[in-house]
Amino acid sequence: MANVLVVAEHLDGALRKVTLSTLTFAHQVAALTGGEVIATVLGEGVDSIAQELSKHGVSRVLVDDKAVFSNYLAENYAPAVAKVAQEVGATIVCGASSTTGKDLLPRVAALLDAGMVSDAVSVADDGGLKFTRPLWAGNVLTTVEVVTPVKVISVRTSDFDAAPESGAGAVEAFDTGAGARDDVEFVSFDQVKSERPELTDAEVVIAGGRGLGSGENFQMIMDLADTLGGAVGATRAAVDSGYAPNDWQIGQTGKVVAPNLYFAVAISGAIQHLAGMKGSKTIVAINKDPEAPIFQVADYGLVADAFEAVPALTEKLKAL
Repeated sequence: MANVLVVAEHLDGALRKVTLSTLTFAHQVAALTGGEVIATVLGEGVDSIAQELSKHGVSRVLVDDKAVFSNYLAENYAPAVAKVAQEVGATIVCGASSTTGKDLLPRVAALLDAGMVSDAVSVADDGGLKFTRPLWAGNVLTTVEVVTPVKVISVRTSDFDAAPESGAGAVEAFDTGAGARDDVEFVSFDQVKSERPELTDAEVVIAGGRGLGSGENFQMIMDLADTLGGAVGATRAAVDSGYAPNDWQIGQTGKVVAPNLYFAVAISGAIQHLAGMKGSKTIVAINKDPEAPIFQVADYGLVADAFEAVPALTEKLKAL
């Protein structure tokens, strides 16, 4: 029996959706190992977050609620997570392959002397746990086995649905012993505020490419996104050209998204961009080049001038 520990992420007093997707992965692992799914929440004033998390099929939620965790610092969080893992006898520690997860989980692995798998998209038991992860911009999938007693896994959450509510587990206070360090200091967290949903959590994403020609032309992308209640994304080429901010970037070197509906507007479909969005449930491509590679992955394709098609589509949707 191998217990699975899930490291929860939260922001602005709310549990992040990526944690619920990580829970789905954790439940799959626990079903193979016969262990329990346990979660940990670190922060200050996080009781409501822990209570919400407890409703999603975990047996326990261990909470260390103190001022030292009020702002995320990997140097404070990593030893605390390692302490919880040791306390609950977790042989699998997992978290989202997010900006925070990519910073935190390798440090946890080092502290636990654990092998690590990054961007896991599936797990199976084939004479031992085997994890599948993408390589080469998602064009190759490899299956790996970690032979260390403890394993740390970062989960590509776009490949897993959010865990539904399925009974409440116990919420327990747990002192990890973490204290303020004198060799590191939290300076600031510069967060981009938006009325639109978080890009990685959005059900609808409207993305634009370099073919839009300018940052001003992204306004029609934003208008369509606001009409559909979605988030706005961009290709790296558009970001590098200064048309869109960095936090909109989707792709191999940006964010990975898998919304229910993805609009690719004036996007050619380079493999680096496809790596970040081809898991979307429905893909709609609008491009004036009928030979654009994006049409090979699109569920619906419209060969048209985006400057005519997108405003017309937005007006039709507003009329509805």
